[in-house]
Amino acid sequence: MKVSLEKKAIRVLGLAESFSKSLGQYAILAGVVMRSDFIIDGIVLGKCRVGGMDATDSILEMYRKLDRDDISALMINGCIISWFNVIDLARLYKETNLPSICLTYYPSTGLREYFVKYFPEDWSERIRIYEKNGPRIEVTNKNGFKIYLRAVGIEVETAVNLINKYTLFGRTPEPLRIARLIAHAVLEKQF
Repeated sequence: MKVSLEKKAIRVLGLAESFSKSLGQYAILAGVVMRSDFIIDGIVLGKCRVGGMDATDSILEMYRKLDRDDISALMINGCIISWFNVIDLARLYKETNLPSICLTYYPSTGLREYFVKYFPEDWSERIRIYEKNGPRIEVTNKNGFKIYLRAVGIEVETAVNLINKYTLFGRTPEPLRIARLIAHAVLEKQF
């Protein structure tokens, strides 16, 4: 899918989570539909199991719940969320026909040892999906911060331009920053 960055009110669905292993077995997922002029145009909530393998299904359910055809891309705050719940970016792209961009903000030495240590029953499936997502690519955003991205269904250069379009300050694009705040507030309210 071609993402037209010139369009004034291009929309992305920013997705983030909040969880606490001590507060329950589910993480709160929040999605924020944001226009490129920073108008919030929709909010959706979901949940996934802490340490589970259902994050991809939950995101797809949230997207379908919105029932919108004006979203141009998915932007996700990490492709491993809620204590090693791995998101399948290729599956998101295949089932939504929307480019999927995953962002992280700090370097990592890898997660394989943690998959094996904490998930002896399905570590190989977690690694398979994680590796299928492709390597993290280090880029510098318009504010001079290093960020790490994976992009499926969109060229890296276009993904970086889209990220920059939605970033006001710091590292985190606004749809992801707002989604994380919402997820955290909902989690706190429940407990």
